[in-house]
Amino acid sequence: MAQGVPKQFLRFCAVGAAGFFVDAAVLYMVAPVVGWYAGRVVSFWAAATTTWVFNRTFTFRAHAEIAQPGSAKRGLLREYLSYLASMLGGAVVNYGAYLLTLHFVPGSAAPLIGVAVGSCAGLVVNFLVARHIVFAARREGDR
Repeated sequence: MAQGVPKQFLRFCAVGAAGFFVDAAVLYMVAPVVGWYAGRVVSFWAAATTTWVFNRTFTFRAHAEIAQPGSAKRGLLREYLSYLASMLGGAVVNYGAYLLTLHFVPGSAAPLIGVAVGSCAGLVVNFLVARHIVFAARREGDR
């Protein structure tokens, strides 16, 4: 295991916890309007956006894209879109676990439990993708 990975994974988990709270809060705000299934899509996007901001500045700060002067907005947008696209694998796992939880867990707490179960299910997939694709080190010495 590369040096620093356990510490980086713990930071990723801390950021994920913040994302969980955003995910749950947005879900409970939008679900009365769009339902629990579509609400989860919206809440996942909000959580993914939140975790991108914190992961690029906290978890993977040494690896975050450094845009050249004059291209900062395009570089950030490209990184953001890359992050969202690369998190889709974890999102599928996450949403699947959420759906199973809604289906099998009775009671009003099922959506919140589903967000937690889904977040845990997608965690490892998303960490590996973020580390090795989105925020990949530019130089071998950075790893």
